Amino acid sequence: MGQVVLVTGVSRYLGGRMARLLTEDPRIDRVIGVDVIPPRADIGRAEFVRADIRNPIIAKVINAASVDTVVHMGVIATPVQAGGRMSMKEINVIGTMQLLAACQKSPSVRRLVVKSTTSVYGAGPRDPAMFAEEIEPRHSPSSGWAKDSVEVEAYVRGFARRRPDVTVTTLRFANFIGPSVQTPMTSYFSLPAVPVVMGYDARLQFVHEDDGLRAIHEAAAEDKPGLYNVSGDGILLLSQAIRLAGRAPFPLLPPLIGLAGRAMISTGLADFSPEQVRFLTYGRGVDTTRMREVLGFEPEYTTQEAFESFVAARGLNRIVHPDRVRSAEQALSSVMTSGMSSIVASGVPSFVASGVPSGWTSGGSGA
Repeated sequence: MGQVVLVTGVSRYLGGRMARLLTEDPRIDRVIGVDVIPPRADIGRAEFVRADIRNPIIAKVINAASVDTVVHMGVIATPVQAGGRMSMKEINVIGTMQLLAACQKSPSVRRLVVKSTTSVYGAGPRDPAMFAEEIEPRHSPSSGWAKDSVEVEAYVRGFARRRPDVTVTTLRFANFIGPSVQTPMTSYFSLPAVPVVMGYDARLQFVHEDDGLRAIHEAAAEDKPGLYNVSGDGILLLSQAIRLAGRAPFPLLPPLIGLAGRAMISTGLADFSPEQVRFLTYGRGVDTTRMREVLGFEPEYTTQEAFESFVAARGLNRIVHPDRVRSAEQALSSVMTSGMSSIVASGVPSFVASGVPSGWTSGGSGA
């Protein structure tokens, strides 16, 4: 008899695609997708069950279907997706606690795969060149999705101790990017003038959406216990990524980037949370040796190739019209002179409205 797999977060892009991919695997007999709202995209032969993982009812879903593999992709990256920071925290942390409690009590569950993020390492000036999985963060995340992910991983480790018979795989992904996935980073690089911290050039790594989903798929279909960094080869500097995207950088002094960030958050057009600002200041690099040697996974796309696939699909590598650059510069310069209110009071800045297609907000699928 084949596997019965439950996937959380199927109403979002990556979760929905994951459910569909699993239905195409002959080793898997049944795929159940759960979320609080129905998926808008095709999830193949997967069965959708409307269920909130914050509710103990998730245990009934697992037991009724005799689920043996749980793929947890229900951690939300931005408050916009959840309807606010409090709801985001509940879904990410409380939801994970309830899901793990249901898995702990279920006699049928034998495998757990958790989609996590390299954001758990934080970002700061004392970071190592590359974070291996066993290296503790030098600057632990203090807010947002990254902090939630640290808590989620702690609960997953506790579950693994209580259920040593269950194979637990935690995949720490670099930022997802590609032709279709929508994340805070894709919104950021879609701006015609990209705010950057003056004097810094962050190190970036990306994983192509196809590679990321393939890694989760392989961990769900075979026993791959452990903790793994997952990223494409190589590193891009922020300045290189901006040039590849055909965008114009707009340098801001460190004290002003926070004001610009809050303005962007208020319009819902890009994630400039404090953790994101730190990341775009210092960047981050992760070592993927364990991914290759133990997990046995080899990404098809390098970091640069993954980013270029995003640029090509969105048509971003065209020269930005000088008028749009000037408009962007004027709007961002207003932060320096009159603070965030000068941007927010007039609503969405004109350069943003003209530069970001409808729907390309930070409320897309998280990395």
